Amino acid sequence: MSVQRSADADAESEMDAERLARYLRQEAADGEFYCKSKFIADDVGMTASQIGNLMPDLGEREGLVVERWAYTNATTWRVTVDDDPADAGTAATPADD
Repeated sequence: MSVQRSADADAESEMDAERLARYLRQEAADGEFYCKSKFIADDVGMTASQIGNLMPDLGEREGLVVERWAYTNATTWRVTVDDDPADAGTAATPADD
């Protein structure tokens, strides 16, 4: 029974992550988007804590770049849309000579 609960929790977490990713893509469509979890929680139907736990992993999703930008009473996140996900992670790689 605990295996089923774990699978259900994983599925729910994945749905939350996808919902948050969709929201962030929409908000960052015209460039970049800065936010604090507590200010977007109602928009996505999650708690600030849930958003804060999901944000670092969203940077690994295709099409999003999520950075921890600043901290003043809460983390400020900078989100941009990666126009060319195929190049993700290659910009900072030095050329081999």
